[in-house]
Amino acid sequence: MSIPESAAPGTPRINRATKTIAAAMGVVFGLSGFGHGFFEMLQGHTPTGGLMINAIGDAHLFWAQGHEPAFTLIPNFLIAGITTMLVSIAAIVWSAGFLHRKRGPLVFMLLFLLLLFVGGGVAQVIFFPVFWVLAARIRTPLSRKRRMVSFGRGLDRLWRPLIIASAICILYTLQIAVFGYVPGVTDPDAVSVVMVSMLGAGYLLLILACAAGFAHDIGKETHNE
Repeated sequence: MSIPESAAPGTPRINRATKTIAAAMGVVFGLSGFGHGFFEMLQGHTPTGGLMINAIGDAHLFWAQGHEPAFTLIPNFLIAGITTMLVSIAAIVWSAGFLHRKRGPLVFMLLFLLLLFVGGGVAQVIFFPVFWVLAARIRTPLSRKRRMVSFGRGLDRLWRPLIIASAICILYTLQIAVFGYVPGVTDPDAVSVVMVSMLGAGYLLLILACAAGFAHDIGKETHNE
């Protein structure tokens, strides 16, 4: 019988809450990238005309500010879209099933960097620092970093609802970005305000989820010492 990687002698334990939070965000932003790629593909075999593009072209626009800006090194919408969808699928699968591997966090970060450069959207850039912190802590003993998460002690049991709430806010933001749908709101500027507010709420909840997850993992680690 093989020894599980997390239990192998000399192998750092997996910080389960931290890994789960990273996996949830990986799936959410993988879905975001897939959406960008889908609409890029719909623009067909046409040149992008530059590095900064609108993932959603005028022919498929749902609301006035729903162009979904993106950055791509690929000069063709069809190829950029297909590549973005393939990278997004790889990011989703890796996030959901392979973050526990020895090189799991490194591949996680590389996939999302690649997603940025092929056309997966630019808004995710503000989340990269959080992704990096999460990836760097999946296999790192956290008991040495108590000060970093001391403020999360009161939240350590709330990391699951916090990450669920963060994911819901971010997914709703993605829905607004594409479709511009906010119940009872039709003015594009007002819709944009709601969209930015939801994104900010998702980001704040993610920070709290990270602190709570780190605190939870520290508690497990200390208990097992």
